[in-house]
Amino acid sequence: MQTILTIVATFLISAVIFIPVGVYIRKKIAESKIQSAESEAKRLLENVKIEAENLKKEELIKAKEEVLQIRNELDQEIKERRGDIQVQEKRLIQKEENLEKRAMIYDGKEKDLERKFAESEQKKQELEDLVEKEKEELQRISGLTEEQAKEQLLNDLEKEVTNEKATIIREAEAKAKEESLKNAKEIIGFAIQKCAADHTSETTVSVVSLPNDEMKGRIIGREGRNIKALETLTGIDLIIDDTPEAVIISGFDPLRREVARLTLEKLIDDGRIHPAKIEEMVEKSKEEVESIIKEEGERAVLETGVNNLHPDLIKLIGKLKYRTSYGQNVLNHSIEVSNLARIMADELGLNSKIARRAGLLHDIGKALDHDMEGTHVEIGVDVLKKYKENELVINAVEAHHGDVEPLTVEAVLVQAADAISASRPGARRETLESYIKRLEKLEEIANSFEGVEKSFAIQAGREVRLIVKPDKVSDSEMVIMARDVAKRVENEMEYPGQIKVNVIRESRVIDYAK
Repeated sequence: MQTILTIVATFLISAVIFIPVGVYIRKKIAESKIQSAESEAKRLLENVKIEAENLKKEELIKAKEEVLQIRNELDQEIKERRGDIQVQEKRLIQKEENLEKRAMIYDGKEKDLERKFAESEQKKQELEDLVEKEKEELQRISGLTEEQAKEQLLNDLEKEVTNEKATIIREAEAKAKEESLKNAKEIIGFAIQKCAADHTSETTVSVVSLPNDEMKGRIIGREGRNIKALETLTGIDLIIDDTPEAVIISGFDPLRREVARLTLEKLIDDGRIHPAKIEEMVEKSKEEVESIIKEEGERAVLETGVNNLHPDLIKLIGKLKYRTSYGQNVLNHSIEVSNLARIMADELGLNSKIARRAGLLHDIGKALDHDMEGTHVEIGVDVLKKYKENELVINAVEAHHGDVEPLTVEAVLVQAADAISASRPGARRETLESYIKRLEKLEEIANSFEGVEKSFAIQAGREVRLIVKPDKVSDSEMVIMARDVAKRVENEMEYPGQIKVNVIRESRVIDYAK
């Protein structure tokens, strides 16, 4: 026990003694570390300051070097610019000297020109005086005044110009004929050959065959009521005469005549003929004709290759099936004109679409001329404008009878195709009255020219011959007269094909041996 107490006491005493000593030692150690850290910090700060001073000095040195380099470059550039300015100054000085030299030269030339101008004015005046003297001398020698001499000179010049003009016309016509006649004949012949078609002249009557003569009485009806109803509803005349087993339908409107023919055939097939049935069959026939018109219009469009036509225009084209001109079916004529114009346009390298379209539509006004006032050309142009047709097509339609000037070659081709189709042998028939009027008009135009002694329209109006007085019309004037007569005929007459103008001048000398 005593031992333990001793140990404890010893421990306590040791602790009392060593704890303050340990604290003191730790304090000294800490102070030493702080001093060491402070000295290290001072040393590092000094090193940083030294390095900063060194860096500052290096940067200053670099900056000075850069400034020096830039200054050297600027000095070099200034030197170069000064050199360029000096060169330019030398050039400007040289140019100024050259300009001064030129100005001196121009001043000299100007003075020289003024001198020459003065000399020329003097010479001009001398020439004028000389011309006046010559005029006076010529007037004295010739015995003519200046006005009389001018008149005589102009007359001689007019004769010479007339001869030269006639010679030029002859040469031009001969050259044009040599170059173009052969090609034109080939193109037109080729077009006609490709569009060869049979023509039959249509009349104003249709014949309906009857199964027997008893049917005539049934068509007439009690007190003629059936035939009256049929004529009233169709607007045509029925001729029932002694012709065996036939009824003649007469009328100038082919459309109404076709409706009457279909109606009569339907009534004969049905067997029941009375006013009510007649009215029913007339309506059915009208519907059938409308259907035929539409089909014919579509056929014509398909056959000619014309696209994008308005449906109303197609119907009007189909209606031309029941329209004739001088006995020629207008629909067939329009199809033929379209094909002829297309072929000629292809041969000449022109726009065949415009040509075929204008050819098909050129007589479309004839589908409405029975119902509207105006010529078929005016009506056709109004209809085409209404449906916003191509302006070139409208011009070709308007110009195909010479009402306006054609704007394109395609329009001229439509004129030619129309004339070709109308002048085919058998294509048209002409009444004696209109034929005589055409011949009289030809001779009237020919006789209206001064110097014409006689004129004769021959070859069915295809040629007019003029016999001129040789003392009033010279050979040169004949050429001009033939051209003028042809122009008058073109402007004042309508005719198919072409008319030849033949001017004849004959001088006869008669003497007698006694």
